[in-house]
Amino acid sequence: MSSPTPRRVGLIGWGAIGRVVGGALAAGEIPGAELVCVVDNRPLGDSAPVPQYTVEQALDHCDLIVEAAGQGVVREWGEAILASGTDLLVASTGALTDDDLAKRLLHTGPGRVYFTGGAVGGLDLLQAVRAMGPLDTVRLTTTKLPSTLEQPWMDEELLARMRSAGGPVEVMAGTARDVPAKFPKSTNVAASVALAVGDPDAVRVRVVADPAARHTSHVIEASGAHGSYRFEVRHLPDAANPATSQVVPYAVLRSLAALAGRTGQIL
Repeated sequence: MSSPTPRRVGLIGWGAIGRVVGGALAAGEIPGAELVCVVDNRPLGDSAPVPQYTVEQALDHCDLIVEAAGQGVVREWGEAILASGTDLLVASTGALTDDDLAKRLLHTGPGRVYFTGGAVGGLDLLQAVRAMGPLDTVRLTTTKLPSTLEQPWMDEELLARMRSAGGPVEVMAGTARDVPAKFPKSTNVAASVALAVGDPDAVRVRVVADPAARHTSHVIEASGAHGSYRFEVRHLPDAANPATSQVVPYAVLRSLAALAGRTGQIL
């Protein structure tokens, strides 16, 4: 029996996530997936192991695009990628808390859209529980270093409190619809939980800045008629980009392996 044709992968983004994902693909570490090109708005020279293309060129050569460059890419290019017949794997899940965008992506084809859970686990269990009935409460508390949470919209008073804090400081509280829009590079976990639960407005989120946070932490607490659940993950931040966790590119690679047809793994 002949082997199936490998997925031809284009990677958008050559940053902290993209370099790890691209390096593993180029080294043949994901059977059934071949890295064809990299898309980035900066000239990469010889730093990438494959040619650098525009998005339009990538769509002519690939059947799967991996987004590893931020929510803006999903908003700008998501529909065009899917309309071309190319599948899209989204790492920046925060973009999908925009209901209008999410609906357009789900109804655009023939390409298919997928998302990866990134730095958080337990999403499959939340999905299973939700199938039995609604959850009464879902709470997420994300704690990171203050410097990784600073945003242009913050006023001087909040920035001063974060920068001078001797302990944890609550930076924002809201829903999983509100928070990813305010922290587009730091709170994709909130969006991933919302996608698992099926309702961004049902997920209450606290974002905490802690100068002693050697690890980035995410605590998910959920309860309903069928039980109560609590997950806590603590990750080392990526050295090159502390706003993301070291584990995120490996979550992307695991999703890629599933899409490429690797067998014998928990799905």
